[in-house]
Amino acid sequence: MSLTLKDQRDTIGTITLNHQEKRNALSSQLIDEVMAALKDFVDAGARVVVLRAAPGVKVWSAGHDVEELPLSNRDPLGWDDPLRRLVRAIEETPMPVIAMIEGSVWGGACEVAMACDIVVACEASTFAITPAKLGVPYNLTGLMTFMNAVHLHIVKEMAFTAQPIAARRAEQLGIVNRVVPAEELEATSYGLAAQIAQNAPLSIAVMKEELNLLANARDLSPQTFERIQALRRVVYNSADYREGIQAFLEKRRPLFRGE
Repeated sequence: MSLTLKDQRDTIGTITLNHQEKRNALSSQLIDEVMAALKDFVDAGARVVVLRAAPGVKVWSAGHDVEELPLSNRDPLGWDDPLRRLVRAIEETPMPVIAMIEGSVWGGACEVAMACDIVVACEASTFAITPAKLGVPYNLTGLMTFMNAVHLHIVKEMAFTAQPIAARRAEQLGIVNRVVPAEELEATSYGLAAQIAQNAPLSIAVMKEELNLLANARDLSPQTFERIQALRRVVYNSADYREGIQAFLEKRRPLFRGE
């Protein structure tokens, strides 16, 4: 069964997350389908892509598919993690990707939205960075995606509290480009897409890559990188990590002991 829908009209492509039974959780299959669609749109000459969920959903995406996270002492968010591959694919796709947000956005799905080039949300949308609720250690590149999108203090607030922020506040903080009533969401998103599609695609592709390179141009010594990896291992080797995943699977509140 396909977990996404793909459509192209003229030079505007649309990818619809369509696995509502699991709240569009970012499973390996769903991510593979999104990445394949992005490649197909490049091959078909699309000039902009809209990434959306089905109309009327309450959850745009619930983030990581927790059932796919390992319980063993293994890094749950490594270089080849499906989410990492999806974020890289969005960033490396030459045409702009517009995240059209209806419903709430959780955890790793926040990173996907923030990795997109433009974010349009309806007024009822919310955004929550939730790894602290699961005891999951977020990786370096994921945190950099958040830091490229919003001020450090806001990243800390969202990551430490794991509480959602409303779309209007997200707009004020620069996380979201535009917030509109739900009935205007499609018109606004596809209106932006149409404006982009009229412009020079090579110019836009080059500027997109330039901006992404500049946004990620941070000095990081080997020692600092190793220190960060060591810090993350403390978490994914912990009893709290196993408790967080198990509690989610058992649909109960986790009991974290800090060990």
